[in-house]
Amino acid sequence: LAKVYSFGILGLEAYPVTIEVDLSDSLPSMVIVGLPDNAVKESKERVRSAIRNSGYKFLPKRVTVNLSPADIKKEGPSFDLAIALGILAASQQIDCSRLKRFVILGELSLDGHVQPIHGALPIALTIPQNKFPGLILPTVNAPEAILNNQIKIYPVQTLAEAIHILQNPDAVVSFKPSPPSSEKEPQGPEIDFSDVKGQWHAKRGLEVAAAGGHNVLLIGPPGSGKTMLARRITTILPDMDPQEALEATKIHSVMGLLPSDTGLLRHRPFRSPHHTASDIALVGGGSIPRAGEVTLAHHGVLFLDELPEFNRNVLEALRQPLEDHCITVSRAAKTMRFPARFMLIGALNPCPCGWSGDPKKECHCSPYKIQKYISKISGPLLDRIDIHLEVPSLKTHELFSSQTPESSTAVKIRTTQAREVQKKRFQNLSIFCNAQMSPRHIRHHCPVTGESQRLLKQAVEELGLSARTHDKILKIARTIADLAGELSILPEHIGEAIQYRSLDRGWWG
Repeated sequence: LAKVYSFGILGLEAYPVTIEVDLSDSLPSMVIVGLPDNAVKESKERVRSAIRNSGYKFLPKRVTVNLSPADIKKEGPSFDLAIALGILAASQQIDCSRLKRFVILGELSLDGHVQPIHGALPIALTIPQNKFPGLILPTVNAPEAILNNQIKIYPVQTLAEAIHILQNPDAVVSFKPSPPSSEKEPQGPEIDFSDVKGQWHAKRGLEVAAAGGHNVLLIGPPGSGKTMLARRITTILPDMDPQEALEATKIHSVMGLLPSDTGLLRHRPFRSPHHTASDIALVGGGSIPRAGEVTLAHHGVLFLDELPEFNRNVLEALRQPLEDHCITVSRAAKTMRFPARFMLIGALNPCPCGWSGDPKKECHCSPYKIQKYISKISGPLLDRIDIHLEVPSLKTHELFSSQTPESSTAVKIRTTQAREVQKKRFQNLSIFCNAQMSPRHIRHHCPVTGESQRLLKQAVEELGLSARTHDKILKIARTIADLAGELSILPEHIGEAIQYRSLDRGWWG
């Protein structure tokens, strides 16, 4: 009997798995128990071929492999390497006593090479240092695992290398990351705000949204630049702090989306699912719950292009994550909670044909069709979107203008300074930006008096604004004041904030 120690992934968290291997004199066979899924069951063929092709013997005995705890379903091929080493230890081809010093992860190919796995970072962060001083895992996963500098990382490319480490643990040097001074700075995104000509109003609105963490709705005809603008908003968002970067990296590690040469994500995630995506793909789910697009966009941007084309139930599923910044997925076997703190950017045409309000192209949609098209987005969802931006067709003189638009770097400096002001303002609270303020916070941090109060009252009366819209205007005005470096909300801040509520002013149709 041999025991090998590994880890599995449940949701976004890691849990320990003990792999017990027993060899007995009976008809040659191999059985894996402990609620394995199909990928784990098929490991018997990969393990058998990898052992033989690595120069070792797969003895003609009955092999029983138990994955403990037996009441949690085991998923994925990450147990292959541990099972192979357990079989070799049970058959006394390697020293069994040294296995207890390591956590072992890796998928095996038929020739004995070790393939990368999902979730190496959360596993490395969960391993108790006092119990397992070393982690053996695929070489590709070493840069993310080394983020936990409390344990020694031993990357391997083949089964033979893993055996060598077990037989000579003191002679093998653990993985060392490159020193910060010599580490190559990752290249920034190739896209930039300066790529977009014209659209000064929309750019300013997105700057306000980035500074305050506000959700945005872009409304304009086809080809006006809505998608182009949305894809560049991550370039003006403040950089992630170390904790945010670690959380985002863990999610992408579990989902297998972390680039092979990346240890820690440097740039905020940008997710843009197609409008045919299901509600499970968007918010997560499945018989064994998995994270969806809202979780992959954690600390980043979720962009939904052609918003009315999404199924109604898909859009309604966004209500909870937009309000609670997390998503709870409940199934009969398990209830899981996934983080989902993101900026929502939606884009839509003003009517089904797209040309309503355009001065050069005629719209053939009736007011009923336009209203029906807009009403595909429910009121409760619109209530969770702070800023409505009009993105009209680009004028000829703007298209051929020689004026150089402002770069993302210049805008990012201002949004970062505004976020620093908000961080100090909310340092003792559980909120991080103006968009997350509750009515109580608004009353405390957004007082308006004199001309500012008169202007806001006039807008509420003449436009018939609701109390919720009143609060949103104050939150947007607070962000505009932060960008301007003002402690008080001035009338010009209120006036600009009102301009960012197009749908409240009945702009469509």
